[in-house]
Amino acid sequence: MLELRDVYGGYGKITILNGVSFKIPAGSITTVIGPNGAGKSTVFKAIFGLLQIQSGQILLEGKDVTRQTPRQMIAHGVTYVPQGRNVVPQLSVYHNLELGGITAPDQAKVRQRIEAVMDQFPMLREFRNRKAIELSGGQQKQLEVARSLLLDPKLVLIDEPSIGLSPNIVQEVFHTLICLRDNGVTILMVEQNAKAALAMSDYGLVLELGQARLHDEAKKLLVDTRVGQLFLGGHVHENAAVNAH
Repeated sequence: MLELRDVYGGYGKITILNGVSFKIPAGSITTVIGPNGAGKSTVFKAIFGLLQIQSGQILLEGKDVTRQTPRQMIAHGVTYVPQGRNVVPQLSVYHNLELGGITAPDQAKVRQRIEAVMDQFPMLREFRNRKAIELSGGQQKQLEVARSLLLDPKLVLIDEPSIGLSPNIVQEVFHTLICLRDNGVTILMVEQNAKAALAMSDYGLVLELGQARLHDEAKKLLVDTRVGQLFLGGHVHENAAVNAH
């Protein structure tokens, strides 16, 4: 589905990505973890065309999409849900959804997609006329994810979906992502809550100093002592990790 080959990039003269390489299989959830400054969000910006790439290649389904613009990446079936709250607070849920398809030439099809998305997220249909600011944090995040689906993406990049949410709401958001995966959407996620995110993921990727240090099945990273000591608050017992997965 997605492959990065020895990608270098950053901001101006500052290089953040130092030859990052990895592959993401289709129809999977992959969680990216690593220390602050590792380049996690920067990788997403590079993929989505928001970052200056100095060298290397980004391939989507075997096609070179290096240095494509965000509009071009959307056309290729990639959507991006950045950190923080990204809804328009004073607009209704329905109008927020409409914004997700504003670039589509066929607005009739967008309206059909909105109906399909509201079938996936019944809460959105129930609150379709409510202002986004009146939704809970978890509901707003579901609205953001739903809006990213308006153009029927193949790949969703989602950055720190658990920020500011209670543990129960985080599990609801993770469940939403699992349902999307089960419907064939590929998910690449940066997440600070490494243990919980790996437990619901298929694969994990550890970034450090702008390079991919480890990339393996999530359940294996959960019991890897190197990952446990650095990011998971100590080693996780194997049986518990496998059961969580």
